[in-house]
Amino acid sequence: MAKAISVRLDEETERALQTLEASGLSRSDAIRSSLISSAARLRRGRELAAEVAALEADPADREEMAAVASMMESMRASG
Repeated sequence: MAKAISVRLDEETERALQTLEASGLSRSDAIRSSLISSAARLRRGRELAAEVAALEADPADREEMAAVASMMESMRASG
C-alpha cells in the first residue's frame, strides 16, 4: 500500500518540481521518479567507490597501472 508523506519545498525544489510537472508527469510521479533516480545514483556511486578501492588494493592491478603509465610517459617523451 502506498504511503502519503508531507514535504516542505524551498523555491529551488518547487521550480524543479514544476519543471518535471511541465514535462507531463503528475506531481506524485515526478516525486517518485526523482527519489528512485536519486537513490540509484547514490547506489552507483557507492558501487564505483568499492570497485576503485578493490582495484587500488590489488597489487597486480597497481603494477599494471604503473607499467601503462610508464609506457605512456615514454611515448610522450619520444613523441
